[in-house]
Amino acid sequence: MKLEIHTNKMQEAISVMREVALWGRRKGYRVWPDEWLTPEELLTEDVLPENFCTGTVHGETVCAFLLQWKDSEYWPDAPAFEAAYLHKLCVRRTFAGMGMTRFVVDAVRTECRERGVRYIRLDTALDEQTIRKIYLKAGFKIVDIIDHPNGRSTALYELEV
Repeated sequence: MKLEIHTNKMQEAISVMREVALWGRRKGYRVWPDEWLTPEELLTEDVLPENFCTGTVHGETVCAFLLQWKDSEYWPDAPAFEAAYLHKLCVRRTFAGMGMTRFVVDAVRTECRERGVRYIRLDTALDEQTIRKIYLKAGFKIVDIIDHPNGRSTALYELEV
C-alpha cells in the first residue's frame, strides 16, 4: 500500500480530525472536543496552514495530522528543524488496523532524511494505553514525562530517523 502525504490541507485535515474525534467520543474515549479542532484554535506560531497534512491511498483520504518543524509547547528548548513533530494524527475508521501509523511515520521519516532532520517527536497523555502501544510498536520511545498541576501527565515520544 502506498501512502501519499499532502501538505497545506487545513480544511480537509480538520474534517478528518473531527470525524475521528466524533467516533472516539461515541466510543467513550477522551478525545479533542470540536471547539479545539478549528483553524482559530490550531493555527499558532508553530502551526501554519501548510502544516496540515492528509494521507491518501489510491486518491482516498485515509488519515490527517499536523506536521510541524518546531514545537514550542512541549519541546521549547529544541531548535527548529531538529525534529518533525506529529500532532493530532487521526486515521479514518475504515482504515483502522491497517498499519497507517507506520505508513505515516515512514513517509515523515523520508521527509526528515531529505531535510537532514534527526528525530520524529510526538506527545500524548501518559495514561492512553492504546495509543502508547501504537507508538511504541511504530518504534517510538518515551523520552520524558511532563506532570501537570491537574494531576494528568503527558508522555513525550521520540524516534530517531
